[in-house]
Amino acid sequence: MFRRKSRQSDKLEARIRAALGDPDWLQGIRVKEDGVVTLVIEGDPSKLEESESRRIEAEARAMNVKGVTQARAMLTAERSPSAPAAPAEPAPKPGTQRVRKGARLSDEAISQGQPGAPSTDKIPGISRILVVASAKGGVGKSTVAINLAASFAKLGLRTGLLDADIYGPSAPTMLGTTDQSPATTPDGKLVPVEAHGIHSLSIGYLSDPDAPMIWRGPIVMSAITQMLNDAAWGTPEDPLDLLIIDTPPGTGDAQLAIAQKVPVTAAVLVTTPQEVALSDVRRGAAMFAKTAVPVLGIIETMSWFEDPAGNRHHLMGEGGGQRMADALGLPLLGQLPMLQEIRAGGDAGTPAAMSGGEASALFHEIARSVALNLDNLQTKDPPKIIFED
Repeated sequence: MFRRKSRQSDKLEARIRAALGDPDWLQGIRVKEDGVVTLVIEGDPSKLEESESRRIEAEARAMNVKGVTQARAMLTAERSPSAPAAPAEPAPKPGTQRVRKGARLSDEAISQGQPGAPSTDKIPGISRILVVASAKGGVGKSTVAINLAASFAKLGLRTGLLDADIYGPSAPTMLGTTDQSPATTPDGKLVPVEAHGIHSLSIGYLSDPDAPMIWRGPIVMSAITQMLNDAAWGTPEDPLDLLIIDTPPGTGDAQLAIAQKVPVTAAVLVTTPQEVALSDVRRGAAMFAKTAVPVLGIIETMSWFEDPAGNRHHLMGEGGGQRMADALGLPLLGQLPMLQEIRAGGDAGTPAAMSGGEASALFHEIARSVALNLDNLQTKDPPKIIFED
């Protein structure tokens, strides 16, 4: 006998359908009382990559619906009688088995790599933690992280920056602190380096700048954990208002460890407008959805170049960030054009957000949107972030 769905489940299903746009490919939604949702999605066997992207986006959009605690999308597919048969493939060699694109891992393998619930234990001395992430390298993630930190610090907030990009630490250069190193407290904790009102730690302070970081996953995660937990970021009486973590690009061990083991308040995703970056953003959004980390929105970098005559040239494509935000049901927090002052500020060790120019105003508005979204999360005992123009 089937148990009748509760009115609350019906309302949640309606909200999920609305978030997805109630598309034809949505075959069904199963809602449990605890907010666990299963989406049944019709896929196309001839377009596996497109179907998988649809599945990932559906999970991410469902996770952004209030009341959903976990979302899982399942692909089903039936080939129509008139559909052409797939071309025959050569038989594998004896004793081998071909792995097809889109194949599923075994239940045992999936259970070993399945992300669990994120940590809820607060780190003493830190009120909120914001992750700045991109699943694609070279999109300006570190530039955004550092300038957001500078924007918050400029407004008088106690702001920290953890440069968790172990293989490419750029915070010391962009903050002008390459010649500094953290001190230690009597009990052996690292004291973050302070510059421009930002308290920062980076593996760049602790290693030879010319030495390659030939570290495997467990060592990387250990280094990140040590810089986070064994540091004097603040005290219970005088905590950091916000710690920003500049994560490595991708969705590997380091990113998963941060999402799972760090009490992250929320995340923002950074991308360029080009499709090759947007396709990776989907994976980043899916990772945060699976680890129950709220995503505040998307920040688009390298949006355009403006020539001296005032004409805009979209060298990296146009409107990609907005399209991705719409697809994931997230807000576009801001667009950053290619400005020389942003590049020059990073090279000189003075973040552009401190300059008072056009770039400073842009980062200020993005930081304002981030702050408002953080407040809307209604975290426990959050510090009130107030922006004044």
